[in-house]
This record gives sequence, structure tokens and C-alpha cells, in this order.
Amino acid sequence: MASSSTGANSSGSSTIQNSGSEGGDLQHVMDQRKRKRMLSNRESARRSRIRKQNHVDGLTAQECELTKENNQILASMNMASQLYFNIEAENSILRAQMAELSQRLESLNGIINYMNSTNATIFQTDHHEDTPPAHEYDSFMINNPWSSSPYLNHPIMASTDVFMY
Repeated sequence: MASSSTGANSSGSSTIQNSGSEGGDLQHVMDQRKRKRMLSNRESARRSRIRKQNHVDGLTAQECELTKENNQILASMNMASQLYFNIEAENSILRAQMAELSQRLESLNGIINYMNSTNATIFQTDHHEDTPPAHEYDSFMINNPWSSSPYLNHPIMASTDVFMY
């Protein structure tokens, strides 16, 4: 039994060897193609990793630029806000000063109106017996600054340059 199986094996193995050498060539070609495909896939994966890394590096650089730009914009906004608040405070002071000066102007105009009306009543009354001598009238005109003023009947007007310091 052993001899018959050995004989069968030897005749079968020569057939397998013959087809094995043909199959070996085919197997060798298949292995080469497989290795070539594996190397090609590895190279493709390496290029893909490099592209991905370059893309990530580009995004990181862009993030840094955008963060820097954002910080500059925030600093500019803070500076503009501070300037706005300073100008608003200055405007508030100027409004208060303008209100005070307007009140003073109104008061001065009231004094001028009073002086004009007082002068008018003094000179319109007829004092035959109570009329002061001429030298008293002249001294009144000299000592009264309102009587010789060219702006006697005109209100005082303020201009914007009065408010600039």
C-alpha cells in the first residue's frame, strides 16, 4: 500500500511540478504584481499623508493669521471706543460750559435791556425844575459806560469760537 501510494504520488507530483513550474511563473508574476500594487498603494498613501499634512499646516497658518488679524481689529475697536468715550466726555463738558455761557449771555442781555430802559426813562422824563445842571448830565454820561456803548441797543451774540479753548 505504501508502494502504490508512493508510485501514485511520484507520478502526481511530476504533473504538479510541471504545472507548478508554469504555476510558479504565474505565481511569481502574481506576487510581483501584488508587490508592485502594494508599493504603489504605499506611495499613494504617503503622498496622501503629505497632502493632508500640508493642508493641516496651511489651515494652521491661516488660523494664526486670522487670530492675529482678529486681535488687531479688537485692539482697533477698543482704541476707537476709548476715543469715542473721551470725545463724549469732552462734549458733555462743552455742553455744560455752553449752557453756563448761554445763561450768562441771557443775564448780560437782561442787564443791557434794563440799562436801555432806565436810560430811556431818564432822558424821556421832563424835569423842568428837577433837571440836573449840564455838568451833572455830562458826568453821568462819562461815568455810565452803557450810555456811550455803540452796542447799546444790540444783544450780545456768542459765536462758536468762544467755546474753543
